[in-house]
Amino acid sequence: MNIEFNKNEDVNKQLVYELKTKLKKIYLGGGEKNAAKQKEKGKLLARERIAYLIDKESEFLEIGAFTADGMYAAQGGCPSAGVVCGIGYVSGRQCMIVANDATVKAGAWFPMTAKKNLRAQEIAMENRLPVIYLVDSAGVYLPMQDEIFPDKEHFGRMFRNNAIMSSEGIVQISAIMGACVAGGAYLPIMSDEAMIVDKTGSVFLAGSYLVKSAIGEEVDNETLGGATTHCEISGVTDYKHPNDEACLDSIRNIMSMLGAPQNAGFDRIKPAKPKEKEEELYGIIPENRDKQYEIMDIINRLVDNSEFEEYKQGYGQSIVCGLGRIDGWAVGIVANQRKVVKSKKGEMQFGGVIYSDSADKASRFIMNCNQKKIPLVFLQDVTGFMVGSRSEHGGIIKDGAKMVNAVANSVVPKFTIVMGNSYGAGNYAMCGKAYDPRLIYAWPTAKIAVMGGAQAAKTLLQIQEASLKAKGEIITPEKEAELLKEITDRYDSQTTPYYAASRLWVDGIIDPLETRKVISMGIEAANQSPITKKFNVGIIQT
Repeated sequence: MNIEFNKNEDVNKQLVYELKTKLKKIYLGGGEKNAAKQKEKGKLLARERIAYLIDKESEFLEIGAFTADGMYAAQGGCPSAGVVCGIGYVSGRQCMIVANDATVKAGAWFPMTAKKNLRAQEIAMENRLPVIYLVDSAGVYLPMQDEIFPDKEHFGRMFRNNAIMSSEGIVQISAIMGACVAGGAYLPIMSDEAMIVDKTGSVFLAGSYLVKSAIGEEVDNETLGGATTHCEISGVTDYKHPNDEACLDSIRNIMSMLGAPQNAGFDRIKPAKPKEKEEELYGIIPENRDKQYEIMDIINRLVDNSEFEEYKQGYGQSIVCGLGRIDGWAVGIVANQRKVVKSKKGEMQFGGVIYSDSADKASRFIMNCNQKKIPLVFLQDVTGFMVGSRSEHGGIIKDGAKMVNAVANSVVPKFTIVMGNSYGAGNYAMCGKAYDPRLIYAWPTAKIAVMGGAQAAKTLLQIQEASLKAKGEIITPEKEAELLKEITDRYDSQTTPYYAASRLWVDGIIDPLETRKVISMGIEAANQSPITKKFNVGIIQT
């Protein structure tokens, strides 16, 4: 290995260390003091509930661990948006698990909490995964109710999704393991089955204080909406359990009796590790995001046996397409080539840029994978589409639109890994969040923005300078350098994977060595949802 490899390895291992350090802090939720209060009530914490529920030594793929990271500072923060979500195995069956974290503002719903819950439901609906809700929430965070209550993608959309999933036969089981108040009370009761933990679980439209204020009735919360009330008087809940463990055992028992899901028919054989060392991924991705590298060095460390059937190898070389297997699953891979390549016509193509011939090749390959019913994996490290008169005269806009059209209309499941840059329309063409990837995860090396930091900062500087000059201010070289640094720092802070993950532009940030696991679990989930739509790309492809 050369010095450059060793330098990259050191930098990327440090980035992974920082990632794991940040996750450890997030896993503490609302902190030890709040955790102790929950323990005093005899309750398990949200992550402990999930660990108890899922099959021992099975994988859990968390969705949105960094949601709301760095947001809501004025409210004291909201780690993981106060809810833990992810795909786990319960009695051998993949499920979407949603667990309120009562250590974070008593599990109250912030705007990003709603967005995260809706993302979890979206994944469950796309893949027909059973959903298990572990409810322990004080309801909407009232100081921000205007940002969470009435709109289409707000709190109420969850109940709409409850109803849609129920009508489509997607199993939903709720466990009321703490507070369940007001509008939030509809979620467990709109599930197929609801259970409640005695003495700690309660569910009502209005708590005792509000009842007294509204109608003058004095009643305690346990009588109003406790386990005995709802299991023996109202009939609202179906099962009563003495503690969290018994409740979770009951869910496991019910899940063990579910009928088998339908099979979408994606091909899988016995898994095999890559022949190339996966750990070498750390040394391949450059420290500098503008440097070149060979994308096949990445692909060979992700696919089984490092075997890859490349499509149109000598054509459109700024995108690499081909067939391989990941953990036994057949996949079609669309990846940005980051080294400068030379076509047989003698034309140079810059790394990370999508050219007309590359867009054309990728479009055709996506169509082929749809015809063959092969899931697609997009490996993003893209700076955008090629610009300039030559590209414009060659029809880059139409070729780019052709690729975007193919991605948008693709009916096989898509999975996106943002390895490096994800800029501009390149983000769209390579199946960014707006194009419905079943899962989208980023490596710590990712950068997501409308354009690169240097170009954006210079553009923003010109705009700001024009505004200052219009006010009669004189821009000295020193003032210009100060403005440029301020703009660059602000812009760069908004391109990090953590900024993207906090806003759920990606489902999470992962160690590159977890990439195969994410894709494999994603395809396993997708395989439970047969394809019912026909691939049709529309007029742009003619």
